[in-house]
Amino acid sequence: MTWRNDLIAKITRPGPFAGLVATVSAPDNAWTASSVTCPAMAHEFIYQAYKLSRVYPPDKTVLENISLSFYPGVKIGVLGSNGAGKSSLLKIMAGLDDGFQGEARLTAGHTVGYLAQEPQLDPNKTVRGNVMDGVSEVQSIIDDYNTVMAKWADPDADYDKIGKQQAILEDKIAAADAWSLDRNVEIAMDALRCPPDDADVTVLSGGERRRVALCRLLLSRPDLLLLDEPTNHLDAETIGWLQKHLTSTLAP
Repeated sequence: MTWRNDLIAKITRPGPFAGLVATVSAPDNAWTASSVTCPAMAHEFIYQAYKLSRVYPPDKTVLENISLSFYPGVKIGVLGSNGAGKSSLLKIMAGLDDGFQGEARLTAGHTVGYLAQEPQLDPNKTVRGNVMDGVSEVQSIIDDYNTVMAKWADPDADYDKIGKQQAILEDKIAAADAWSLDRNVEIAMDALRCPPDDADVTVLSGGERRRVALCRLLLSRPDLLLLDEPTNHLDAETIGWLQKHLTSTLAP
């Protein structure tokens, strides 16, 4: 099936930002991008695609002439039948597929995170180890801080230098809320009902693997969060938590 860009789905900002619903129709298929209403936000788009097309060999066209522009903070739902190209679009936006024609650009200085329908985990790490990959940058700040603090025990150390390093790292810790890292990880793992910390990920079910991957991704807090059917294998309670989390954490 083909998406034909009969309407450019661009999120506009007439005064206070208002979300919109845009529909791109083809003779045999319809694609819809739905957004919720959001308050005013920065003028700069976080992501743009212009005349984007994707053709798989030998001649299967799944995306054709798609143009999209999103402001930071907007929440978009991509709806379509199986094979319409939803996953293809998300992979391009995540930077995982460069076999497209046209333009697709994440604004410099922003990060992107993507949850695939069948996410991959590190088989050499436990459940906890995989989840902690999502907060590796924050954990590295804590590790650096502990290393600096250990230097105070050295009688020959340059204490002025150590003090300056400590102050810099404490500012980084405060900015990243790193003191709450372990607590935030525990809350997320519990809310998503992840398997035990020390569980072997190679023996997890598809649903359990998806929960671990989703937990890892949410904790990483990317600027552009792409979720491909995120509620698969989730119970009603967990879906409710996820909805509240996305609404509160990603609010502009």
